[in-house]
Amino acid sequence: MDVIALDDPAQGEIRRWHAVLAAAHAADLRDEPAPDPEQTAARLRAPGRRLWAAVDGGEMVGVAELRLPGGPGADRPAEIDIQVRPDRRRRGIGTRLLAFAAEGMRADGRTSVIAQVMAGTPAIPFLESHGFECVLTLRGLLLRLDDVPVRRVEQLVASGPPGYRLVRWRGAAPDEHALALARAKHAMADMSAYEGLPWDADRVREMAELVAKRGDDLYTVAAVQGDGIAGFTEVVVSAESPERAAQYDTAVVPEHRGRRIGIWVKAAMLQWLRRERPEVREIETDNSGDNVHMLAVNEELGFRRQRESREYQASAADLPSL
Repeated sequence: MDVIALDDPAQGEIRRWHAVLAAAHAADLRDEPAPDPEQTAARLRAPGRRLWAAVDGGEMVGVAELRLPGGPGADRPAEIDIQVRPDRRRRGIGTRLLAFAAEGMRADGRTSVIAQVMAGTPAIPFLESHGFECVLTLRGLLLRLDDVPVRRVEQLVASGPPGYRLVRWRGAAPDEHALALARAKHAMADMSAYEGLPWDADRVREMAELVAKRGDDLYTVAAVQGDGIAGFTEVVVSAESPERAAQYDTAVVPEHRGRRIGIWVKAAMLQWLRRERPEVREIETDNSGDNVHMLAVNEELGFRRQRESREYQASAADLPSL
């Protein structure tokens, strides 16, 4: 078996990569939507990542995707996803791919790496056997927009707290809100074991640029008081599968909590999407299992629990070497 780097994957290599993902999905996640070939292609061609494939007898049997957010040496964890064909597991392929990815993250100056995997899948024992520790449990929720009465959404939007106003934008944050949004994103630090990393206006713009390069659309609704953002919510609508949007970050700054700002901005987002993107039928999201306030907000709005995933983290120094 050989492991090869795919710095600029050709169309045929992308198809073979997607076949590995599809086979792993069919075995481990058959109740979840199948991976989309166009989304796979867009992701593999996006900047800020390295790719390796395990090839045996001319067949691609495993893949590793290492995402490197920020510039080289950025003080942020790398993100990894390793998939092996079900009929080729327990033969050291995943470990070999992990070793290549570990060398890649060390060369980039990264000191840690995170992986998000679904509970109950073979990825859990694999990660734990290589020193990864679970730092976050996430509950997957799904909202069907047809289940939320239009009148209910209008009432929630109309009942916003006094002294605040709603602002909306599509794509990158306007210059007058970029720094305020970065400050508001620090409010998520108490919901994650590794999100204490600094947010600034450049990082906010970088995230929006990554979404745009995939061809997707980022929508943001924020509650503003004075020049500051008290709370916000973000939703991404995929170019390839717009019927199911993805909830990105939602947060309320600590000193503004207890005023139902979270459900206010989320209701305003639903109202906006219904008007601007009527093809969106569902919104999926993940919530930290101990973030009881946001779970309550989502369930009041109509989100229903679908799955559980976990975030694992490891030190790059502790991972296998080549």
